[in-house]
Amino acid sequence: MKTYRKELWFDIPTRRAFINITPEIRRCLDESGIKEGLVLVNAMHITASVFINDDEAGLHHDYDRWLEKLAPHEPVSQYRHNVGEDNADAHMKRQIMGREVVVAVTKGELDFGTWEQIFYGEFDGKRKKRVLVKIIGE
Repeated sequence: MKTYRKELWFDIPTRRAFINITPEIRRCLDESGIKEGLVLVNAMHITASVFINDDEAGLHHDYDRWLEKLAPHEPVSQYRHNVGEDNADAHMKRQIMGREVVVAVTKGELDFGTWEQIFYGEFDGKRKKRVLVKIIGE
């Protein structure tokens, strides 16, 4: 069995964003040489997320509005975590959207369902964060 590991770094200039990272994951898969196996992609920060869904701007807008209703950023005083910080909402948004995804690799390709893409979700941006890509297989 072969393994491959790479860190992808992101420095999002806004507080929140959804970035399609599927092309980067495909490049990692090509670099790995693995044709059959699994790809793990996970956010290495507790205020960011990795998830799979459709690459459609309306959906991403809806996610942003929905998450802001569930865990609004303002007023920051509503959260106990925010003593000296202002990112409690980002922790909650990450919990909802998830930490990681696992995708099957078949014949050297990401084995997606229709419309599926991999996204990095940022909920407390304006600083560097990383995503781990780990690929195992043959």
